[in-house]
Amino acid sequence: MSTDQEHAEQAPQPPQQPEAEAGQRPPDWWHRDHPTFTALTGFFSGLAFVIVVPGLFAAVLGLLFDYHTAEDLFPFVLVTLAIPVGLVIVPRTRRFGIYMLIGMVTTALVVGGVSGVVLWYMVNYRS
Repeated sequence: MSTDQEHAEQAPQPPQQPEAEAGQRPPDWWHRDHPTFTALTGFFSGLAFVIVVPGLFAAVLGLLFDYHTAEDLFPFVLVTLAIPVGLVIVPRTRRFGIYMLIGMVTTALVVGGVSGVVLWYMVNYRS
């Protein structure tokens, strides 16, 4: 037996992680270590939340009820604000919830600001 064969037989094995032994796959480096993953996903979730949820809620109300009833029930969309508030309260999801609220507020401010500027322009220069 040569020296190379002896070293090949005695080559150290990489240490097994406890998660791998239990049959669970450890999270990818992106989800585990990347510093901006939670911030980006929270912000863009808040942006999508502001855009998608009211429109979807209005569409479902329009399908289920007549126009006036749907119009009266639309303010109940504010109940969905309990989702990001709940995320901020729970310690494990607090960072995600804070960035989700930042995304929601930023989106609402941008939409409101652009709408105000367009309305001001149309009233002052197009009438």
